[in-house]
Amino acid sequence: MRIAVVGSYGTGMTMRTSRMPGRGETLSGAAFSLGPGGKGSNQAIGAARLGAEVALLTAVGDDVLGAQGRELWRREGVDASAVVTVDASTMTGVILVEDDGENRIIVAPGALDLLRPAHVDGFADAIAAADLLMVCNEIPADVVVSAVRTAADRGTRVLFNPAPARDLPQDAADLVDLLTPNLTEAQVLTGLDTTDPDALLDALRERFSSTIALTCGTDGAYVDDGTDRTHIPPVRAARVVDTTGAGDAFNAAFAVAWCRGWDLRRAARYAAAAGAFAVAHHEVIPGLPRSEDLGPAL
Repeated sequence: MRIAVVGSYGTGMTMRTSRMPGRGETLSGAAFSLGPGGKGSNQAIGAARLGAEVALLTAVGDDVLGAQGRELWRREGVDASAVVTVDASTMTGVILVEDDGENRIIVAPGALDLLRPAHVDGFADAIAAADLLMVCNEIPADVVVSAVRTAADRGTRVLFNPAPARDLPQDAADLVDLLTPNLTEAQVLTGLDTTDPDALLDALRERFSSTIALTCGTDGAYVDDGTDRTHIPPVRAARVVDTTGAGDAFNAAFAVAWCRGWDLRRAARYAAAAGAFAVAHHEVIPGLPRSEDLGPAL
């Protein structure tokens, strides 16, 4: 099972606080931690931990943060031979996490802004050899489109995670096989100001012929293959301490299950269990589960 990932890597600087500061307010007493992140890297590591052979394309700076990324991928068994080093700082995100696990994130893209479609051309063989391409929106829009088209040209299925929320040109949208938005991202893709899953799925279905997995937080997820629509109840976490990596854990597990040929409901339950595991752990990497963490019943 081979998965290629075109996406982001960066370092997360996390502050844990009892509440968010108001405008002009300074709060003390927070706890600080520094750790790797970026949706592409997170999803690549998540898929590798669940048994996939993973190749990653992203961009980092020639700095200590980029070197830490390369060491992380080596340790996690992710093929990072295609990762490019550019003349910019490695992407950095500042993450504010409240006691109930809710978060707010600010990102300085840095090196990711210098990732180019030409880099995708150099990654084409890895995409062609993969059973699935995963791509998300923390990289330039033209790189997303180039990756999707490259996969389609080579007969590789595409999982598109439209996070953070940004639209996709229709000619590229037509090439997506599996779409995995959350409610906010679905609103951006459809232009609808509603959180009603059925309304959002109906509107998404007008634009995408792909299978859709709409994640709805504590309401679980909805899967729609164009014929059937099913609600997947949430898997209850033992505790909720940090929601930051839940979507990445969900996407990684869904990708692995899909590559294994599992039916859509089973794949979504497996992904929901991965998301529940993630929110029970502080920081993203510790919250990415291994197969033994998700249980045989799934």
